[in-house]
Amino acid sequence: MNIPAMITRILIYACFLLGVHPAEAQQPQVKTLFVGNGWAKNSVNTAVFRKNALVSNDKYQYIAYYDGEGHMVLGKRSLSSKHWEIVRTAYQGNASDAHNVISIMVDKAGYLHVSWDQHNSKLRYARTLAPNSLLLGPERAMTGDNETAVTYPEFLKLPNGQLLFLYRDGGSGNGNLVVNSYDVQQDKWKRLHNNLIDGQGKRNAYWQSCVDDRGTIHLSWVWRESPDVASNHDMAYACSKDGGLTWQNSAGADYALPMNAATVEYAAHIPQGHELINQTSMAADEQGNPYIATYWRDAHSRIPQYKIIHLQQGAWHTRSFDFRKTAFSLNGHGTKEIPIARPQLLVSGKGEQLTLTLILRDQERGSRPSILQVKGLNDLTGTLYDLSETSVGSWEPNYDSELWRRKRKIALFVQVTLQKDGEGLTSSAPTAVNVMEWTADETNKLQRR
Repeated sequence: MNIPAMITRILIYACFLLGVHPAEAQQPQVKTLFVGNGWAKNSVNTAVFRKNALVSNDKYQYIAYYDGEGHMVLGKRSLSSKHWEIVRTAYQGNASDAHNVISIMVDKAGYLHVSWDQHNSKLRYARTLAPNSLLLGPERAMTGDNETAVTYPEFLKLPNGQLLFLYRDGGSGNGNLVVNSYDVQQDKWKRLHNNLIDGQGKRNAYWQSCVDDRGTIHLSWVWRESPDVASNHDMAYACSKDGGLTWQNSAGADYALPMNAATVEYAAHIPQGHELINQTSMAADEQGNPYIATYWRDAHSRIPQYKIIHLQQGAWHTRSFDFRKTAFSLNGHGTKEIPIARPQLLVSGKGEQLTLTLILRDQERGSRPSILQVKGLNDLTGTLYDLSETSVGSWEPNYDSELWRRKRKIALFVQVTLQKDGEGLTSSAPTAVNVMEWTADETNKLQRR
């Protein structure tokens, strides 16, 4: 650890020992829009790895969720309107498995792309029949190769409008990362990588990604050695500046592909058995520096804490926000019942004007949707506040990445859901699907108490 990083960690730990925790603040002016009622027997509608549950272009915002009977519902509204147009599609999913999420993205021509209902199973994908429409066409393949054991569908949109599609091919502890690219003129997908990150038959990568304002794709991931979540370890990093074709480390050196555990750069070394969670989020500042949000517990503690790993001046640093007081353990298979949400991270500005916004949920705060805001890298504790006074159960945050990119406006998919450990189901009736919306400027005007 370099000297500046060591000093920062000492100061943060001193703040923790002295009881200096994030300042509390009044909640911002949040506008809540009701959409409909969604499946609530598990967290399939509210898992953090939905990329995306909510997305927009310059005219419309789109949303997707399962209703109480497992039908896929699509919605659309004009960005200037509160009214949602809702369509219950003919497509259903096995909503009883919380991995079978719906992911959506709108392309530059206005077509909505949808992938849903996959957990080590056949690709399910469709596109709307017309721009700005909610009427889906028939299910179809993308390339037809490596599409029988698909999990974690994720769309990315580059600043030039190009779409990418990422998914895991294979199982937990033994899978590879596949990357497709879409040609909107030909309505055709092509394969960029059959195996971008190679688990070598021994492990698989659980990734998070983002696209910065310059079009660089940032990718980070933990390795998992088996289906047991306790085997998560380390945080690796790669980036691409040519639309996902070639990949480099943070210093610009090209990777030989596929990348594997022995060849990649590590942003942080984290041992197995330290409550390291998988599939969180990352973002980049206006200078293209990447930031990774996650949580784990340090060796000297039993309490997992939210952390941000970030690159500054060519070196990786880790910031730990040690405000949590409750220990818990991550182990076992399947979707877990966890007292805190995997976080989403938004970054705006650069240098001394940098603002980090961590969106989270913690049982210690009544399981409300909450925000930790950090003003600059010298802010050791940040400001912590709640977006509502109501518990959202097992909800994890999911936001409209394209609205944030264009307007610095935050729109969250919010629904009260409950998750039993290991793919269990509750008897919960459908609950309200809402969109909570506010601007970054409103957040920045909050005053500390």
